[in-house]
Amino acid sequence: MIDFLNHLETHRIIREALFEDIGPGDYTSLSTIPTGQFSRAQCLIKDDGILAGVAFAEKVFETVDPHLKMEVVLPDGTTVVKGDVAFFVEGDPRSILQAERLVLNVMQRMSGIATYTRNVVDLLKNTSCRVLDTRKTTPLIRHLEKWAVFIGGGVNHRFGLYDMIMIKDNHIDYAGGITAALTACKSYLKKEQLTLKIEVETRNLEEIREVLNVGGIDRIMLDNMSLEMMRKAVDMIGNQAETEASGGITLERVRAIAETGVDFISMGALTHSIKSLDISLKALTR
Repeated sequence: MIDFLNHLETHRIIREALFEDIGPGDYTSLSTIPTGQFSRAQCLIKDDGILAGVAFAEKVFETVDPHLKMEVVLPDGTTVVKGDVAFFVEGDPRSILQAERLVLNVMQRMSGIATYTRNVVDLLKNTSCRVLDTRKTTPLIRHLEKWAVFIGGGVNHRFGLYDMIMIKDNHIDYAGGITAALTACKSYLKKEQLTLKIEVETRNLEEIREVLNVGGIDRIMLDNMSLEMMRKAVDMIGNQAETEASGGITLERVRAIAETGVDFISMGALTHSIKSLDISLKALTR
């Protein structure tokens, strides 16, 4: 299991995001707030949903100013309602304000993704099917968005083009067909001494038969198939490979798709069609 919090990507995102926002200095805070102040603020939840990004926030505050202290009230994965307080942070108010926007931007988006993911996970209860994320993520913050899916109870699919072979329709068309693509793929992996799982996209039962004839495939994607075709595909594949439904997946259809017997459902909507939760950081004054 990936250690999202201590991953190099977490440190890179924080470093680059802070540089983008602060630049040579937060001149508003530097010009208006005297040095040597000690203040406290609270993170206020203004929407209902699943909280995500608290651990990330703590890392941001620590990076901006190691003297800032954060008291976590509600950890990542908590079901929250409007009016809840996620955490308190105290220390130099100028440091708090430098970290504020990065903390809130990320928490709001991560919480939105975690909330949508949890909705799907709840719809899949009492089935053996699990929901996967995709590469339909925001460039340069995929790490955070997949972290949010994990917090919401989803399963992370491949993180990039480097950690799994996924042969899709365009690969098949360019390669000259399924058999040609799979044969070339296996030859390449052997030559390069790579041990990557292979998934191949199929659009109908004939393509599934061709994949099974080649054999040695870890997962077969059932792309934009009807429920009836998916059921037939699952029966045909049996235990020869894992199955993944993809394409046009909506909250309204996800339960029925799971009940066809597929092992996984992949949903780009987990990361590209979410509503961010409203979260704010409010100064506490005596």
